[in-house]
Amino acid sequence: MTDPIRRVLAAAAAVATVVGCAHATEPELRAGQLLTARPLTTVAALPSADNRLITYVSDDSAGEPIVVSGTVSVPKSEPPEGGWPVINWAHGTTGYADTCAPSAATADGLIQDYVQLVRPMLDRWVARGFAVVQTDYQGLGTPGGHPYVDGVSESNTVTDIVRAARHLDPGIGTAWVVLGHSQGGQAALFAAHDGPDRDPDLRLLGAVAMAPGGVDMGATVDLLRAGDPGVEVAQRFVPLLVLGAAVVDPSVDPDQIFTTRARPLLTTARNECLAQLNVVPTIPASQVLAPDADVRGLLAYLDRQDPLQLTPRVPVLIAQGTEDVAVNPVGVDKLAKALCGKGVDVDYNTYPGKDHRGVIAAAEVTVKDFVDAVMDGRSPENCPR
Repeated sequence: MTDPIRRVLAAAAAVATVVGCAHATEPELRAGQLLTARPLTTVAALPSADNRLITYVSDDSAGEPIVVSGTVSVPKSEPPEGGWPVINWAHGTTGYADTCAPSAATADGLIQDYVQLVRPMLDRWVARGFAVVQTDYQGLGTPGGHPYVDGVSESNTVTDIVRAARHLDPGIGTAWVVLGHSQGGQAALFAAHDGPDRDPDLRLLGAVAMAPGGVDMGATVDLLRAGDPGVEVAQRFVPLLVLGAAVVDPSVDPDQIFTTRARPLLTTARNECLAQLNVVPTIPASQVLAPDADVRGLLAYLDRQDPLQLTPRVPVLIAQGTEDVAVNPVGVDKLAKALCGKGVDVDYNTYPGKDHRGVIAAAEVTVKDFVDAVMDGRSPENCPR
């Protein structure tokens, strides 16, 4: 654990004492422990809900405690017997910098385009009688870097926000479904693999992965070095991958990996968000990575994040747009077939003509039907042939 995180954990525990979370002062902080909570009234709030901005304890992929921020949104009505079921939203790629944390979104902020996209959809879940929780993941809005696409860290922070939310509001029940898009789609799959063991008192019923990233990510490095023009669209994600790997593995040196010509990509990734990366001019693929760059640590990191290695233990819905240029539909098809081959209950749906973000709206009815089914104890299955 780094010194800044130690200091923040201690400070957060002290603040939690003031706001009434006395358990946060115990010597051993526990994953899922609520640290702070305050009303949330910004654009990050869902209109139909009572909203809180929280911090809580989780673990990084090495098992070290971390402070994580997120939001909890509950219906304004009385909870049903057994508590509100939970929709746990794992957000898509917003960036690496603290300002890219969804809970910190503002009306004129750097990620407002993404918040505006998903906010109405999430609010409809509140209207249906669900509590909605949203983690920012490790290092977005809290001390330390953001280990982008670190599946274990993502899974931990996703699961632990449900635990923290239940400390905040006893009206929140134990049944939950994780929904994720892009980076969050990969996070949802890791949560479906790890989450049931992390807290047996919770009941993870299903996972929805929309345009899930992560399949064969290491191949992007080889394609860039080969100068494949087909990966130029992926340039905006490469600095996020490298910065994320460097959080976990100090041998990964972002400044050594990128060429001088690619430096605007790296600088933007460090200080701004995905929308700003999208407007950085692309360069020839072969000029992104330095010819003598040591990428062994990066490749090892990316291999560990591949969802092909997972065996989710709950039913999984995978939704993919056929015109997605950010997440390759071929890779998602490969993932769906691999999971089906392992005996996972997979409901695989493709959406002709839909791109990376368009799949969110296109799949909404299918997602609702899937959630209804798993809440009712049924396991929809639609494996690719």
